[in-house]
Amino acid sequence: MGQEVFDIHDYLIERCKSGDAIAQEEIYRRYAKNMYNTAYRILAHQAEAEDVLQESFLEVFTKIADWRGDSTFGAWLKRIVVNRSISLLRKRRVELIESDEVENIADDTTEFDFDRISDKLISWIKKGIENLPEGYRLVLSLYLLEGYDHVEISEILNISESTSKTQYLRAKDKLRNLLVQQKEYTEFVQ
Repeated sequence: MGQEVFDIHDYLIERCKSGDAIAQEEIYRRYAKNMYNTAYRILAHQAEAEDVLQESFLEVFTKIADWRGDSTFGAWLKRIVVNRSISLLRKRRVELIESDEVENIADDTTEFDFDRISDKLISWIKKGIENLPEGYRLVLSLYLLEGYDHVEISEILNISESTSKTQYLRAKDKLRNLLVQQKEYTEFVQ
């Protein structure tokens, strides 16, 4: 018979359920940076990401007694952050282009030495993602950075799976074009 493992998160969550402010602060400290990054990748706006972060934690601490533990606490929290971020985008009226077919957008097979990835390259990519149209950025972020598949994205955004795939391919193509316009990036990948 296996020994039960003590999980500090379970202990903190139980304390949060009873309204323990110190436990809430510890949960916030452990998760805030990652959840802010999730919101920022979707929204590409610092103040809005901060608002979503705060509202998400308020919701979590208000509804923590309802959390049944069918998923990890982090996954539950992330889902709340993603949903709040998407709701905010909807208020901005992000338009996703509906498509019944996935377009054949050329998949660039440019190779480069991953050992040469620098902070500058990462900065270019982040800036490129921020400059994508909101619909593209949203699907790209959910798929590539948050790990959702196209079926999940289609359910979250209430779009077809093929629209999700098309938006993702268009986002990749647009991001590639934005990066290629930078002379230093072009020199880097050659």
